Amino acid sequence: MIQYILRRSIESIALILVITVFTFILIKSAPGGPSILLDPNMAPEDTERLREVYGLNRPLYEQYIRWLWQVMQGNFGFSIGVGRPVSELIGGALPATLVLSGSALFLALIVAIPLGILSAVKRDSWFDQLLTLVSFFGLSLPIFWYGLLLIIAFAVLLPWLPAGGMYTPGHETFGDLALHLILPTLALSTSIMAELVRYTRSAMLGVLRQDYVRTARSKGVGELAVIYRHAFRTALIPIVTLLGMLIPRLVGGAAVTESVFSWPGLGRLAVSAGFNQDFPTIMGITLIISVVVVMSSLIVDLLYARLDPRVSYR
Repeated sequence: MIQYILRRSIESIALILVITVFTFILIKSAPGGPSILLDPNMAPEDTERLREVYGLNRPLYEQYIRWLWQVMQGNFGFSIGVGRPVSELIGGALPATLVLSGSALFLALIVAIPLGILSAVKRDSWFDQLLTLVSFFGLSLPIFWYGLLLIIAFAVLLPWLPAGGMYTPGHETFGDLALHLILPTLALSTSIMAELVRYTRSAMLGVLRQDYVRTARSKGVGELAVIYRHAFRTALIPIVTLLGMLIPRLVGGAAVTESVFSWPGLGRLAVSAGFNQDFPTIMGITLIISVVVVMSSLIVDLLYARLDPRVSYR
């Protein structure tokens, strides 16, 4: 197990480096790119000083090595758009994204998994058919359109909830945060919830047909024990796999959700940095998101050992 963890950790670090290299090259090659820093009306000495500050007068590989070395020291550079340290911007936005993403994932898990299990147990019933229809509808909803629909319904027509932001100015309380969190959490979690319902149902249907489940029932084991103690434990393995694949979608969906609801997280910061061609901020956000996604994949792999004793790590 230790050797596997070490090997996967090395692979994860290599993957993160590859992602940052490609992102760095794309940013440097994009129209405008870092060259937007250089005002044609600027004095030559000021232009040269600016090129030196951002390393634009060096070869591309030296610029990347310099950036990587600074990152290893905790220095992500300075934002072009606002002139503040990128680490400060990310540090302010990351907690908001974690709160939103964590809330959406938690809501999806506690709602979708029980519904998926119930749908499998009541296969072909009216409940199963209705849930299947609702799930397909949830999968087809674009987040930006669904988010706007929620705002119109519950913030404009029925002014029950705030339309955006994280806090009401002057009322930074937990209750105020919870109210602001409801609509973006619903918008972000709906498609994930729908996919989890379908996946849980499919996994449970496959397990409920197994011989050991029928044997447990024939021995008089209670239905709840059969479902949750015997069937669900096995069905949980592919569900964990799906969760690993949903993390990148959750991150991507957060960018759209944060823009729609003016939620001050990494996604909104990334969209703003992209429009402003703020390459130091884009690189910093790319690194943080890459670490989160790759580490999530590693954690999912390690969970297999706890869920399925047949899995061996070499």
